[in-house]
Amino acid sequence: MGLFGKKLSPKEQVRQWKRGMRHEMRAVDRQITAIKREQKGVEREIKQCAKSGDVVSAKILAKEYVRANKAVERLYTSKAQMNSVIMSMEANLAMAKVTGCLQSSTEVMAMMNSLVRVNEISQVMMAMSKEMTKAGIIEEMVDDTFEMMEDDELEDEAEDAVNSVLAEITDGVMGEMAGIATGSSLPEAEPAAAEEEGEDDMADMQARLAALQA
Repeated sequence: MGLFGKKLSPKEQVRQWKRGMRHEMRAVDRQITAIKREQKGVEREIKQCAKSGDVVSAKILAKEYVRANKAVERLYTSKAQMNSVIMSMEANLAMAKVTGCLQSSTEVMAMMNSLVRVNEISQVMMAMSKEMTKAGIIEEMVDDTFEMMEDDELEDEAEDAVNSVLAEITDGVMGEMAGIATGSSLPEAEPAAAEEEGEDDMADMQARLAALQA
């Protein structure tokens, strides 16, 4: 529907949806840029933690970094889905020139069902879904669908993912320190050999920590 309740033609309706989708895609690009900028700051903080040997703080920061990676991945997926909706709408409009009206689409239904779960764009996608329902493009989504938002919290972050981030950002130094802090260790060796090996490892780690300060 347009202003004053005027019913839009299929062409006008699709144009409106495409405009809305592209607007959200640009917004998603800005969010991705902002998240990546914040990640640069987190990287610097993790390196500072490595210099001071603060494993606990570094792991907390690494979890935030992994969470940000997942958010960026989710946003890229959402952007691709929005672009797919646009292409589906264009194909639907081409068919409407023959049939006289827009047709229902299970493909669009599936993509919109996914998009309304993305916290960053959920409200706009919900509103657009309702418009598409009125136009007969998709079926009405139940309230439970709208409530099933993607949880941005990673309650049980995989230890290996966190340690991998630490190792990557600190050139391997912090990954080893995090492993030691969480109790992971090699099988017990002979006391003298273990002590000698420990000294070598410590010297190597100190050398790499010094390199981080350079």
